[in-house]
Amino acid sequence: MRFSNSYHQLGEDFFQPDLPTSVVAPKLILWNSDIAALLTIPKSLQDDHEQLAQYFSGNQLLQGSEPIALAYSGHQFAHFTPNLGDGRAHLLGEVITENDHRLDVQLKGSGRTAFSRRGDGRCAYAPAVREYLMSEAMQALGVPTSRCLAVVTTGEKIYRETEKQGAVVTRVASSHIRVGTFQYFAARGDVTSLQKLTDYAITRHFPHINSANIDNEERILQFLKAVIAKQIKLVVEWLRVGFIHGVMNTDNTAISGETIDFGPCAMMGIYHPDTVYSSIDTQGRYAFANQSHIAQWNMARLAECLLMLLQDKNEADIDDDGDSEVLTAVKKIIMEFTGQFDQAYQTMMAAKLGFALEQQSEKQNSTVVMQITELLTLMADEKLDYTQTFHLLTQSLSDELIAEQLKVTLGAWYINWRNEIGNETQQSIAAQQIMQGNNPVVIPRNHIVEQLLAESELSGDLIHIEEFLKVIGSPYQVLAETHKYQNLPSDGDKRYQTFCGT
Repeated sequence: MRFSNSYHQLGEDFFQPDLPTSVVAPKLILWNSDIAALLTIPKSLQDDHEQLAQYFSGNQLLQGSEPIALAYSGHQFAHFTPNLGDGRAHLLGEVITENDHRLDVQLKGSGRTAFSRRGDGRCAYAPAVREYLMSEAMQALGVPTSRCLAVVTTGEKIYRETEKQGAVVTRVASSHIRVGTFQYFAARGDVTSLQKLTDYAITRHFPHINSANIDNEERILQFLKAVIAKQIKLVVEWLRVGFIHGVMNTDNTAISGETIDFGPCAMMGIYHPDTVYSSIDTQGRYAFANQSHIAQWNMARLAECLLMLLQDKNEADIDDDGDSEVLTAVKKIIMEFTGQFDQAYQTMMAAKLGFALEQQSEKQNSTVVMQITELLTLMADEKLDYTQTFHLLTQSLSDELIAEQLKVTLGAWYINWRNEIGNETQQSIAAQQIMQGNNPVVIPRNHIVEQLLAESELSGDLIHIEEFLKVIGSPYQVLAETHKYQNLPSDGDKRYQTFCGT
């Protein structure tokens, strides 16, 4: 593994040097060989599970790693906390892949840090395995995401509502720079560190901005636009597969545009735009259909930080609203989020229905957008399952029995949709091919994930977890075992709740 810890070079204002807390009896229970290969971990080490358990529990340090706890702030359910930071995580460092990509490797649940406050810095078994399962599912579904390299049990008990088995999960991400990282320095009025962070983020994630011959002001505006584009793509992909993050705080918003922190996340079953599963989201702030609005809100918070780097520019140029030229430019970028998101969302939903909007006339596009709205209304009214409905629509283009069933379930809407697809065989084939790449046949359903976690924690047996990982690794294909994980919850997830476990 080639460690190259560039974040350290920003200085200790950005982190606290900290070592993981050792554990009594580490045992490797999940290992991601794909990620291990990406990180160039030698095969000889991969075969040594005892040594891997020592490294990825935090008991021993990998050569070249320099553990730190990152500093950041965050708006948590719209309430600002200026001093959060990694309270139970240690960034081991950055590994350079064979393709010269830089990836963060972080232990989570690895003990107390300077940011722990009253926490124990530990993680329980179920949340650790859950993050592994969910991040691998998201990867296979085609959603930008952080991933997990390993889960190691600690041989120790931790205490939440009851006694739990402890575990450490190793997370791999493009970086752990968050909107909250920018807020950390903005809240302190530390413009020097804020500029340093911005320069670093551009170089690491958006190097094309540096290659353009533009001044610093334009660099910062281009950076904001680039981060927004990543967030729009991310949330559109969440909505495509029915994912609800559950806690879209600014400290959980990575500027890389990856899904990060899977604590209270869930998958939507019965469709309703106001669906919420998180036990702490009592007001529905992070409901399924509200995720785009929150993403825009979070981007506005990032923009506020970046304005500190621009506020002394062009102050003589004031518009009719009393705003400086640069403030007007930033406001425009934030306001354009809605139109950009709507276009991306409509294109995605059209693909779920077999249409390629860019290949159709404006009139046809309007018809498709109307069909999207009508279908979602119908699904909410009839309490239809999100994933199953789109899977059945996909199948119905080549299965007349399913088509006849949907004519009953969806009525006139289905007939109008089939007419819009076209009656020729080639038209149905083309539409189905588009749909098959956008509508999964299986997702990590909440009740199934919880059942797998409970069973494996009780028995210590990972056979079904491993089978599930195989199935969810091919979510757009029907494998021999797929049917075991497609059943709907008997109660429609009415009483299902998620919690901030990791």
